[in-house]
Amino acid sequence: MNDRHVTRLAVTGVALAIAGNAWAFDPLLAQRGVPANPSVSMIPGERPCEFGAVEQPLSLREAVERGLCHNRKTREAWANVKAQAAAVGVARAAFLPTVSGNWQGVRDDSATDVNGHPQLSSNTAATVRSESLSLNWVLFDFGGRAAAVRNASNLLAAARATQDATLQEEFATVAKEYYTAQATQAAREAATEVERMTLDSQVAAQARVDRGVAPITDALQAQTQHDEAVFNLTKAEGDAQTALGTLASDMGLDPDEPLIVPAATASSLPDQTYGESVAKLIDEIKRAHPAVLAAQAQFEAAQAKVVQTRAEGLPNVSLVAKYSRNNQPASLGLGIPTFPANGRDAYIGVQVTIPLFEGFGRHYQIRQAEAEAERQHDVVDGTQQQVALDVWTSYQALRTATQNVMHGETLLSIARRSFNAAEHRYRAGVGNILELLNTQTALATAKQRRVQALADWHNAKLQLASKLGRLNMVNVSENLMSELK
Repeated sequence: MNDRHVTRLAVTGVALAIAGNAWAFDPLLAQRGVPANPSVSMIPGERPCEFGAVEQPLSLREAVERGLCHNRKTREAWANVKAQAAAVGVARAAFLPTVSGNWQGVRDDSATDVNGHPQLSSNTAATVRSESLSLNWVLFDFGGRAAAVRNASNLLAAARATQDATLQEEFATVAKEYYTAQATQAAREAATEVERMTLDSQVAAQARVDRGVAPITDALQAQTQHDEAVFNLTKAEGDAQTALGTLASDMGLDPDEPLIVPAATASSLPDQTYGESVAKLIDEIKRAHPAVLAAQAQFEAAQAKVVQTRAEGLPNVSLVAKYSRNNQPASLGLGIPTFPANGRDAYIGVQVTIPLFEGFGRHYQIRQAEAEAERQHDVVDGTQQQVALDVWTSYQALRTATQNVMHGETLLSIARRSFNAAEHRYRAGVGNILELLNTQTALATAKQRRVQALADWHNAKLQLASKLGRLNMVNVSENLMSELK
C-alpha cells in the first residue's frame, strides 16, 4: 500500500470520526430518545441487528428480528425520526442569539493626477484590513418561535408513532410469511402422505384385479387418483420452496438461502373466550394505536403552524450589537499624503421590525395553514374509524379461525376412521372401489383443510395483535393470545 492510499484512508477515518461526533453533539437536547437503529424499540439487547449464521430450524423470533433490521420501510421511518428531531433543534435554536463575524483584507492602490496642479496629485498604496462582529437576538415575537417548537415537536411525535406503526406492520408481514412457509411445508407433508396412501390403494386394487375378484376399472380408477396425488405433491413442493424464498428475502437474505422452519402445531390453541370484549378493544385502539397517535400529532402540529404563521406577520423586538475595526489610511484632504490610521465602531441597541404590508400574502398563508389543520382533523377521524374497523375484522377473523381449527381436527379424525374402515373392507373383499376412493378423497381434503385452518389461525391471531399495536419480541416467544386475556 503506497503513501497515497495510506493518506486517503487516514482522511476518510478522520472524516467519519468528525461526522460521528457531529451527530452525537446535541447541545439543544433535540435528539434525546432517537433510536440507535431502525428497530431498537422492538428488539431488546445491547447489540441488536447483529446476526451470525441462520439458526436451524428458524425461529419466528429470528425471522422477525432480521426482517425488522433489513426492511427498507423501517429504515426510512427511522431516518424520518432523525430528521424531525433535527427540526426540533432548528426550532429551539431560534431562541438563541446569532453571532456572525466578517474579515476582509484588500490591497488598495489608488492614484490621483490633477492636471496643472501636481501638488494636489496623490499616489497611495496600502493593505487594508477590516474586522467586524455582529449580534442579533430576537427578544419578543408574539409566540412565533414557541409555536415553531410545538410544530416541530408534534411532527417528531408523529414520526415516532409512524415508526412504531411501520415496525408493527413489518413485524406482521414477516410473521405472516413465516406462517405461510410453515403452512406450505405442512401441505407438502400432507400431500406426501396422500400420495403414499393412494399408492397403497392402487397396489391393493391391482392385486384384486390380478386375482380376478375385481374389474380392471378398479385399478384404473385407483391409478388415476394416485397420478392426481403425485401432481398435487409436485405443486406442494414448489409452493413450499416459493414460500421459503419469500421469507428469506424478507429477512434480507438471498431467496436460495436454505431455511428450515418447524412444523405448525395446534398445541397453543386458545379457548373461545376472550378477556376483553371487542367494544373495549375498539375503544382502546381508537386512542392508543400508533397510527392514531401519529395522526393526532400531525393535527396538533398543524394547529401550531397556524399560530406560527400568524405570529410571523406581527412585530418582533431584537437586541442588536456590532463591533468593527479597520486600518484604513486617513488623509486631511486632496493632495495631502495619507497616514496610517486605525478605526473602531461599536453600537448596541434594540431593533423593532414591523411588517406593514406583504401583498396580502400573510393572509393567505394563514388561511392555508388553517385549511391544513382542518384536513388533519379529518385524517384523525378517518384513522380512528379505520383502526376500529381493522380490529373488528381481525377479531371476527380470529374467532372464525379458532372455530375452524377445532372443526378441522374433528373432521380429520372422522375422515381418517372412515378411510381406515373402507380400506379394511376393500382388502377383505366386502367393499367396493368407489367407497375406498371417496373416503380417500375425503381424508385428503380433511388434511388440507386442517393445514389451511392452522395457517389461518396463526395469521389471524398475529393480525389482531398487530392491529392492536401489541406486537413485540416478548410475546413472540410466548402465546400472542395472552395479550388478549
